[in-house]
Amino acid sequence: MSTASAYLTVRGIDIDIIYKDIKNLHIGVYPPMGRVRVAAPERLDDEHVRLAVIQRLSWIKKQREQMRAAQRQTEREMITGESHYVWGVRHRLKVIERPGRAHLEVDGERLLLYVPEATSPERRRELLDHWHREQLRSAIPDLIARWEPILEVSVPRWSIRRMKTKWGSCNRETGHIWFNVELAKKHPECLEYILVHEMTHLLERNHGQRFTKLMDKFLPSWRSRRDQLNEAPLGHEEWSYGEQG
Repeated sequence: MSTASAYLTVRGIDIDIIYKDIKNLHIGVYPPMGRVRVAAPERLDDEHVRLAVIQRLSWIKKQREQMRAAQRQTEREMITGESHYVWGVRHRLKVIERPGRAHLEVDGERLLLYVPEATSPERRRELLDHWHREQLRSAIPDLIARWEPILEVSVPRWSIRRMKTKWGSCNRETGHIWFNVELAKKHPECLEYILVHEMTHLLERNHGQRFTKLMDKFLPSWRSRRDQLNEAPLGHEEWSYGEQG
């Protein structure tokens, strides 16, 4: 079966399109970020797909909101025995209560959390979030330094924040790139993919043919990295996804 791929943005939502030898168009919304994937018959073009997505926007938005609600409902208690991911590797959390400064560290297959006695789950989650941000802050500068001369663009400023539906974003006018803190849970190749993706947007605004060609040139493995990013678990969420034909 022959296939071709395309990439669109519709009303601020990124759409992956796979053209196949099939009869009907199918739209799927996938965890963890609500990625939208369209399987479309080869006889259709990008504009037909865009119109189909627009017609089903309310359903797509409902699916994405359900995923975010599921994420809120499965918030971690931050107790010994839970699983947490660091750079794509699953670790078992061990909470160690003792006086002194709270901190986290990786010890083999374990993620150790040192906290004073009676530290609340909310405070423990804050500590883990801060620690994840520190992991990214340590990794991002070297990646930017590696890719700036390759793409011949400058990234004068970057930030880390929590985003509900995107792994990264950029401001083309200022060159400012934002990274989702959840990337610290993913394999390092995923972080590199997001960086190259956003830096490529400094050269090309839209997800059109030129953008795809640039990504193919700079990072030939970008599709497999994108799939790895979107399909691997964040560590504790158990997701369902919606699909509509």
